[in-house]
Amino acid sequence: MNTRRWGRIHLFCFWLFCFWLFCFSLCSGFAQQNGPAGQVEPPAPPAGVNRRIALDVVVTDKSGKPVPGLQQPDFTLLDNKQPAKILAFDAVQGGGATASPPVEVVLIVDEVNTAFTRVSFERDEVTKFLQRNGGMLEYPTSLVFLTDTGAEIGKTPSRDGNTLIAEMNQNKAGLRSITRSQGIYGAGDRVQLSLQALEQLASYEATQPGRKLAIWISPGWPLLTGPRIDLSSKDEQGLFGTVVGLSDALRQARITLYSVDPLGTADAGGFRTLYYETFLKGLKKADQVQIGNLGLQVLAVQSGGRVLISNNDLTGEIVSCVADAKVFYVVTFDGLRGDGPNEYHALEVKLDKPGLKARTRTGYYAQP
Repeated sequence: MNTRRWGRIHLFCFWLFCFWLFCFSLCSGFAQQNGPAGQVEPPAPPAGVNRRIALDVVVTDKSGKPVPGLQQPDFTLLDNKQPAKILAFDAVQGGGATASPPVEVVLIVDEVNTAFTRVSFERDEVTKFLQRNGGMLEYPTSLVFLTDTGAEIGKTPSRDGNTLIAEMNQNKAGLRSITRSQGIYGAGDRVQLSLQALEQLASYEATQPGRKLAIWISPGWPLLTGPRIDLSSKDEQGLFGTVVGLSDALRQARITLYSVDPLGTADAGGFRTLYYETFLKGLKKADQVQIGNLGLQVLAVQSGGRVLISNNDLTGEIVSCVADAKVFYVVTFDGLRGDGPNEYHALEVKLDKPGLKARTRTGYYAQP
């Protein structure tokens, strides 16, 4: 066997070892929060536990414009393809700022997964958004900065865009210790930092009332999934527990997540930009899980949000996400009991008017 072939084999083995090391550290980190990797399933909720779920539903017409004026009889909610009883219905129209409490917009400036040369563009576009209408924002807005040291959640949400610009200017983009040149090690660190930041945000927002639109400005963190990558049963259990935990956390915090790619047309047409679609289907079992199921774009779609790519008008993309707060509907129902822990239930909202499309959370995990 020639030297070059031996070199390729050694490189592949080293890559597999690095991937195993990443999975071990990732699952170990999650286990600290969710218990040992082999015991990720939470105990059954006590009798009388609140199973009520509020879905924020955006309805659009064929052109993508929001549709106001709908009533509860226009909606049919399906839980695992079976009709679910709607217990409460609320139409929020004329702008989410009129809701009580008002919708909050959270802008996450990702300086970990965005190339350093693109971070300044990202910040400039956020500044342009905050300067619109003389800095008078329609909804309370807060900033989150994701750096190598973790997530820094901003101060109390404000409708004063100039105040938020000053806050961003005080948070200067720093030099990185984690770079793409570090290969699998750097990728693993970026995934961990990103997921920890999302968990931190969800935990904080769960203490705040109302709906939140979390707009994550980033090309997304590495999916670290491929045909030659095998996860151990322990890895699968740990990752599945994280999928369930994040799904529950985002739902309970009433967070709709949006993924906005700051790379714009430079990222257009690439395999990476659409690869996330492979992982959109809700997970039912631990042995189905892959790290790609925890991708930013996947979590965004499953939360009822959107994935925006291949557009250099980053400010316009943020505006289009915020527009989801102008007209939406809150549909409340009781989630079903599961036959076992972490039983996945698919959700679908149908409308009795032709040409309309409803977008909301795609599922939840039921407990016994």
